[in-house]
Amino acid sequence: MFSDIFAFTYEIPYLLTLLLIIPLVGAIATLAMGGKRQKNAKYVAGVFSFVTMVLSVILMFTPDLSVYSESYTWIETAGVKMSYILSVDGLSILMVFLTGVLVFLSTVFSARESDKPHYFFALILAMEVGLMGVYMAGDYFLFYIMWEVTLIPMYFLISWFGGPRRHYAAIKFFIYTHVASVVMLIGIFAIVFGAATGGIADFSFEAVLAGSAAFGSTFQVLVFGLLFFGFAVKMPIVPFHTWLPDAHTEAPTAGSVLLAGVMLKMGSYGIIRVCLEVLPEGAQYWQPIMVFIGILAMIYGAYACIAQKDLKKMVAFSSISHMGMVMIAMACLSDIGIQFAIFQMFAHGLISAVLFMVAGATGHSVGTREIPLLGGLAGKLPLLAAFMMFGFLASLGLPGLVGFWAEFGIIFGFYDYAVSVDMLWLVIFCLLSLLLTAGYYLWAMQRTMFGRLTTKIDLSHIHDLSRPEVIALGAVCALIALFGLWPDLALSYLEGYSSSLALTLGVI
Repeated sequence: MFSDIFAFTYEIPYLLTLLLIIPLVGAIATLAMGGKRQKNAKYVAGVFSFVTMVLSVILMFTPDLSVYSESYTWIETAGVKMSYILSVDGLSILMVFLTGVLVFLSTVFSARESDKPHYFFALILAMEVGLMGVYMAGDYFLFYIMWEVTLIPMYFLISWFGGPRRHYAAIKFFIYTHVASVVMLIGIFAIVFGAATGGIADFSFEAVLAGSAAFGSTFQVLVFGLLFFGFAVKMPIVPFHTWLPDAHTEAPTAGSVLLAGVMLKMGSYGIIRVCLEVLPEGAQYWQPIMVFIGILAMIYGAYACIAQKDLKKMVAFSSISHMGMVMIAMACLSDIGIQFAIFQMFAHGLISAVLFMVAGATGHSVGTREIPLLGGLAGKLPLLAAFMMFGFLASLGLPGLVGFWAEFGIIFGFYDYAVSVDMLWLVIFCLLSLLLTAGYYLWAMQRTMFGRLTTKIDLSHIHDLSRPEVIALGAVCALIALFGLWPDLALSYLEGYSSSLALTLGVI
């Protein structure tokens, strides 16, 4: 654990609130950089996102995360209590760290953005506010508000700065995710008012968890379904996944990085934080359905990747497959399953950032992302080829990189589950997913960067990665290697939380 090695014992007052305020102020300051000052917007956004990242790293160094818990009564009237509560634990710390890192590196990677950059970078920082709020919220009202905050800047990032079909993709993204969040809100109201004691409906996580012992089995099963649907669409699950490839394909590169790297994890985070923690009997009832959905997503996503011609859409479908692995890990309802589900969320966040950066850079440099039109570009774009190969190998689970430990742990945990239900043959689907993943990545790499140099496009204008792009990609790749060679740096945060939750669920 970072805190065991580089313990940061000095307590920064209101650190969690600063993680919300700094990007918010940064978004406002960047938005004000209009007119002739637009060229400076990237520097303003870079400074604020860098400070936020530094604070998130300091939080990782803190030996006792509970010292930064903040709680203030917000609204208390008519039998309803809503509070401004921020906290970080073993489930959320890696997501807070990941958000801080990826927002800053996305800003660096997008340094050449010239189309209304003050709007572009302001939206990136506004997204950071919502993402940080979701992962630090300790009150369901605050959680839902921050959940909705993330939708707005992403909608405008796609609609204003996306590709040719950006308006269609943005509207589809908003409809799917907003409808799902409304269903989620109904489930939140159910558990909050169901856990109310003394005539007070307290929206805090702690109060709802304390009152959840009164939930009946039927109540848990029904409400679990509502909440699960709301969260799983965000992951996304099959067949409610069709918004994701369109959103990724049309979104600007920074938008895709944050969408895949951090935003999709809101869904799996919500399932663990709310569904599993509060509704353990509902989780046990829905366990076979979760396993089926996870397997379906793994196989369907990997199989769909083989048929894709657009490099970015292929990476988008690979996210569906990898989040399917998160689903089956959560469905194990065991210590190791939950632990490696969270670790896979973190690992996929880092790896998907590299994948979408190289896919976006290919489109900007070459002028197309169509795989059949490419070929033999490694000699002309050596830096891009190197980072693409690194990202592909990390995503297919090469030993020594972070993706290997995530997938190994999930398969190990799922093996235990399959043995316990006397259905060992289910593990075959995990292995098939890994086989397909290796196949489509290596095939795409061969057709894109190796082989005979393409003659189907004009190569006179192509250029390799710029310095900001190399810095951003190099930093993410370094983290992938660091946590791949030393996975306990991340896993040690998860042990206490996963074992405690497994006890609640009645499975170890």
